[in-house]
Amino acid sequence: MVRSSRQSPDRIDDRGARANVRGGDPVLPREPEVRRSPAPSRQSLRGLDWFIFFLADVQTGFGPFIAVYLTTQKWTQVEIGLVLSIGGLVALIGQMPGGAIVDAARSERLVAGLAVATIGTCALAYAAWPIFPVVVAAATLHAAASCVLGPAIAAISLGLVGPFAIGERFGRNARYASLGNGVAAAVMGTCGYLLSSRSVFLVTFLLAIPTLLALGRIREREIDAARAHGAMARDASDASATSVLRLLRQRPLLIFAGSVLLLQLANAAMLPLMAGVVTTRSSQWAPVLIAACIVVPQAIVALTSPWVGRTAQLWGRRPLLLLGFAALAVRGVLFATVSDPYLLVAVQVFDGITASVFSVMIPLTVADVAFGSGHFNLAQGIVGTATGIGASLSTVLAGYVSDRFGSSIAFTGLACVAATGLVMIWLVMPETRRSPN
Repeated sequence: MVRSSRQSPDRIDDRGARANVRGGDPVLPREPEVRRSPAPSRQSLRGLDWFIFFLADVQTGFGPFIAVYLTTQKWTQVEIGLVLSIGGLVALIGQMPGGAIVDAARSERLVAGLAVATIGTCALAYAAWPIFPVVVAAATLHAAASCVLGPAIAAISLGLVGPFAIGERFGRNARYASLGNGVAAAVMGTCGYLLSSRSVFLVTFLLAIPTLLALGRIREREIDAARAHGAMARDASDASATSVLRLLRQRPLLIFAGSVLLLQLANAAMLPLMAGVVTTRSSQWAPVLIAACIVVPQAIVALTSPWVGRTAQLWGRRPLLLLGFAALAVRGVLFATVSDPYLLVAVQVFDGITASVFSVMIPLTVADVAFGSGHFNLAQGIVGTATGIGASLSTVLAGYVSDRFGSSIAFTGLACVAATGLVMIWLVMPETRRSPN
């Protein structure tokens, strides 16, 4: 006779399946996947750290260095502006398709690897053939690859650690991205000064190699596909997956996308406007002061981002979002009133606070509102589109206001936009933090 220590002959597991033990040994239920704590290996977590670090190095090779390099190749400003505009347009319209591609992919690691290889090839093309058709094609491919890299990194992170540990993971991602940006800017600036502007793109191409090696350290089997796409493990009878149209109608996602648009509308033009003010007031020290204005926020992001991720799980998302918008509004007001160019560098501490908060809170809040939908990366694309629209409008509108009414009025207007975003978060944005229970 088989003895059983269980009080009931029948046991229903967490998925609703009944394990019948009459007439034999009990059949133990499997632990449901949705409740199993993700336990990624140290190798995978370190691999993700270094992948983000080297990827930031690779991405730093573009941007301002393109304009400098093409100028040395006797390109006109019209041609340079056209290439940069094409890249910016592709980056804007590719946000949602890029997120959808990552959602549809069976391997986020493969998508990320192909994107890095594409960017490395684009850098080599810039260095080897700086002619208009090649450069336009390279700018287009670089922008398109970048549209899938952001969602792919967030998806790999979410797939590794799960939705309840993702806040601190996003904070760690922001730290390594900031460190990578700082190191790459120093290395590439030195190479450009000692060698040539062409060497920047050769260094970028070479940096793609350790980036891919670091990606290879992330174990594919430890990336849970359902979690990476913002889905939950469920049985076949559960029809709770969110359709794309239903996702697009989610009120918290639309409110958050609108607030991010306001964030970029207020933030994107502040540093370029401030650079112009510093150059006017202290032309001799302008390059050093502007470099300091870039380094200070990066240092704050590197130091505080993991704290932001941990605190977001303790306090909730809204208090930190309010802090980020408040720091941006204060920064705009100080830029409008402070005249000493050296004090303007100190004001950039507030930029570091805003950058530290939103580098973590944007993907984290998107992960909250897309939880269970299976379209986490598409939701990232929606918010990314709002980011691009806000940044594009910011420089145009702020530049117009500055030319017509002066930089102080422009900074005041940007501060008012930031205050509007703060009010939106305060009044209409719901708290999105989810409890593990």
